[in-house]
Amino acid sequence: MKAGSQSLRTRITVVLLVGLIASNLIGFFIYTGDRSTALLSVTGTNNAARVVSVVQSLENLSGAQREAAACAQSGPGLAVVISQNPMATTNSTSPQARNLRAGLRDFLDSSSHDSFAVVEFNASTFVDNNPFIQVLSRCGSPSSRAMSEMMGSGRMMQMSPQANRMMQHWFAGDALLVSYPLQNGSWLNILTQTPQFEPVWRSRFVLAFLVIAAGIALLSIWVVRQSTEPLALLAWAAERLGRDVHAPDLPENGPSEVKKAARAFNNMQRRLRRLITDRTRILAAISHDLRTPITRLRLRAEFVDDDEQREKMLDDLAQMESMISATLAFARLDSSDEKVQPLDLAGLVRTVCDDAAELGRDVSYDGPDHAPLVGRAIALRRVLENLVDNAVKYGKRASVILGISADGENYLIYVDDEGPGIPEEAQAKVFEPFHRIETSRNRETGGVGLGLSVVRSIIQGHGGNIALANRPEGGLRVTVELPKTLNLKDGPAAAAKK
Repeated sequence: MKAGSQSLRTRITVVLLVGLIASNLIGFFIYTGDRSTALLSVTGTNNAARVVSVVQSLENLSGAQREAAACAQSGPGLAVVISQNPMATTNSTSPQARNLRAGLRDFLDSSSHDSFAVVEFNASTFVDNNPFIQVLSRCGSPSSRAMSEMMGSGRMMQMSPQANRMMQHWFAGDALLVSYPLQNGSWLNILTQTPQFEPVWRSRFVLAFLVIAAGIALLSIWVVRQSTEPLALLAWAAERLGRDVHAPDLPENGPSEVKKAARAFNNMQRRLRRLITDRTRILAAISHDLRTPITRLRLRAEFVDDDEQREKMLDDLAQMESMISATLAFARLDSSDEKVQPLDLAGLVRTVCDDAAELGRDVSYDGPDHAPLVGRAIALRRVLENLVDNAVKYGKRASVILGISADGENYLIYVDDEGPGIPEEAQAKVFEPFHRIETSRNRETGGVGLGLSVVRSIIQGHGGNIALANRPEGGLRVTVELPKTLNLKDGPAAAAKK
């Protein structure tokens, strides 16, 4: 799955749009179904009223008058023929036929409900129904006679769209035939057209639907973006807190849930600042209080006559003082007041390597001449000096390489040595405070076990990472990863783009 599809903003937008489109389509299908039902019901009622008016007007007329009235009633959309036998003998079950039959039942006397029949058939069979063709030819308007001639000659399906509209789509679909018995024993046969509805999916409707969908999509994206912006702000603030515990508080505005989360985050940040400050003060006080008795012990040790015992005592006191200083420096690391600023990482690495080489150490550098970065120069110099010193002390030499990651987002610093390496099970523990692989606490073979802890804290404070690995050809490789775009002043807008 792509990174973009994993973001909460993308998922909410997709779910919202899919839900809107699905609900609109479901509503549209319900609408079209109800529309068809309503139109069928209305047209069935209208056709039934028209048929009933013909029946009522012809029921009490004599033979000659009835023929004339039937001729007068015939025209576009309706043909009336009187015959001795019914032309429709069975009832069709189509929706149009059922609606027309139901409408006729509502208008006619209940005693005649079973005496008439409604049949639906295709208009192409008109050519075989000569009585209707004759009545249209004899009684209809010129347009009706033209239509009758076309049906009689088999050319009715070749009518132009204009003629089709003029004839009210007479032959455009199925037709309905009603046979109703008159009181004198003859049958009244009425031919009417079935309702023809234009499809809903027309170009105008599709265009309107697409415009509305696009507008809803843009509005949904904007609403989701505004709704998830506080989450991006909170994520950015959490990342900033890991780098700078003294960063300003989050603004406590927005919806109530966002205000509550921002207030809780600010309270947590204040508690962390107090904890670090209190820890630093306690360690500073302990360091100050311990230095006084250490100084007195050193003075007293000078009066010890046994040279060997005096040297051992002075060495122990120096180690205690070194441990106190290192512990205090480690505690003060999180409360460092050093500001971030633009720097040249390549120049910093090269300077550390040159300084070490001038002291007679076997140190080499391989990398670009310039590598711009925003960070804390003094802290990063401390990292590089610690790693180079460890490589020279435990691995005879240090080979420092500066490169760029495959995605181009990070700087990679490799520090290789030729020492025995570190067992894999111990590689994670060397970053723990006061942990040393060499357990003698001898100042010549190692410090107090805080060097790599300080290194990791500084690198993580820059948003980076550090890892150890034994090289196949022998020795240890330390890999430091630092983001190229590190900027502790970036705002939530920059975090939201990630």
